[in-house]
Amino acid sequence: MLEYHGKSVYGGIASGKIHIIKKNEQQIVRHKIEDCDKETERFEAAKTQAQNQLSELYDKAKTEVGETSAAIFEIHQMMLDDDDYLNSVKNIITEQNVNAEYAVGVTADNFAEIFSSMDDAYMKERASDVKDVSERIIRILTNSDSEKDVSDEPVIILADDLAPSETVQLDKNLVLSFVTVHGSINSHTAILARTMNIPALIGVNVALSDELEGKTAIVDGFSGVLYIDPDEETLSKMQKRNDEEFEKQRLLQELKGKENITKDGTSVLVYANIGNVRDLIYVLENDAEGIGLFRSEFIYLENSTYPSEDEQFHIYKTAAETMAGKRVIIRTLDIGADKQAEYFNLDREENPAMGLRAIRLCLTNPDIFKTQLRAIYRASKYGKLAVMYPMITSLDEIKKIKMISAEVRSELDRKNIPYNVIEEGIMIETPAATIISDLLAKEVDFFSIGTNDLSQYTMAIDRQNPKLDEFFNPHHEAVLRMIETVCRNAHKENIWVGICGELGADLNLTEWFLKIGIDELSVSPPCVLPLRNKIRSLNLSAATTCY
Repeated sequence: MLEYHGKSVYGGIASGKIHIIKKNEQQIVRHKIEDCDKETERFEAAKTQAQNQLSELYDKAKTEVGETSAAIFEIHQMMLDDDDYLNSVKNIITEQNVNAEYAVGVTADNFAEIFSSMDDAYMKERASDVKDVSERIIRILTNSDSEKDVSDEPVIILADDLAPSETVQLDKNLVLSFVTVHGSINSHTAILARTMNIPALIGVNVALSDELEGKTAIVDGFSGVLYIDPDEETLSKMQKRNDEEFEKQRLLQELKGKENITKDGTSVLVYANIGNVRDLIYVLENDAEGIGLFRSEFIYLENSTYPSEDEQFHIYKTAAETMAGKRVIIRTLDIGADKQAEYFNLDREENPAMGLRAIRLCLTNPDIFKTQLRAIYRASKYGKLAVMYPMITSLDEIKKIKMISAEVRSELDRKNIPYNVIEEGIMIETPAATIISDLLAKEVDFFSIGTNDLSQYTMAIDRQNPKLDEFFNPHHEAVLRMIETVCRNAHKENIWVGICGELGADLNLTEWFLKIGIDELSVSPPCVLPLRNKIRSLNLSAATTCY
């Protein structure tokens, strides 16, 4: 038996035969050409064909994995319209009198090197994207076969790496799992794998030998291990673990319709975090009591230009109606840092996590802010909507928000457009907000603690940098003290306080959260029932947990 370790992209256990996918190495030969204009036309034709292919991939991915995950293929199409990229290819053709394949290959190498050298984790990922796009054009220019013959039976895919376009083309019915030698947890391919619910590993140091083709393997997506030719003991252990996971999921289904209440009578609201209205089905399937975080920035990220008021209104209205009277909290636009939309034309920043983002972007672009608020207020007539503002650091920001919000309501009143009075809260995700939370609590209806950014800013650790993982402590006492302080200050002013960051789903902290009086926990939909199970198992009167 051979055992290899890597990083898990998506949990689960898969067993089956290995199928190796090797990249078709593009043998690009540099040769002189006589007619540069004709060669440039050949490149333009290949580019158009590549764009058509990407458009088809986008439609396929949108159907199978949703619009957000399919957006990578729109990004690839935009790369093919990038003036710098196109000018580089054409200049190499005309200045060096060389073939288009060579010009594309050189341009891809140059751009990939530039992206790879950047500090920003998101931009580093674009290196693989520009390679993927360029290889597509080269395949068209060389008439190479781009189809990946997987198998006629379900298999475990083993590859050096998989581009997003390759991942989305996999027949999910014939893929048990995929394992790659390279790749990043934050890559689009990894995101697609999680969306497709395919157990997957990356960073597995295994040689892609033809001898492995057809061998039996097990992928342990929970522990990040690949077993090749597993022995009977391993087979038995993995089967047992798979059975336990299946039983656990079955038992969790029995919790649907049950209250989120401890054995000694302490109740807490359990809400779900979503990125778009397509996620509502998962909210309902997992029996969440409401939506604690609607990440409205995905509406912007999925668009090639600013979404209109009506477009946003229909999205928020759908969420409100679908949740049928349950609270839906919409976080206003949180573009910036690692979430970029090109049409905002934001300047490159040395430290984007501390730059022009979230509420700062909204307050410096009031027209964009007002458009979103009008849409939210209009949709409030169709359900129980609430709004919360991210990245708050001062009372002055609250004052400006209230002024703009009042202007929006006045506009709606003048046009006789109906709306409901809605709760207005803020996210507590900066140390500044925690320190003045006693003052902020007097101005708003609720707090929602964003533990991801709060931890990042408190520990001065970039959560996008994997090299800092060993220094990151999600249970850092400074962060926990801040959460307790915020909770205490909120309750002094009789407002409720929730948590919508990753810590909300940390079952090791659930007991402590309830003991300090957290009123609401908002987690990803699959975490709702496990969290409910944990809550119902607790007896706070007998609890001794202390942090």
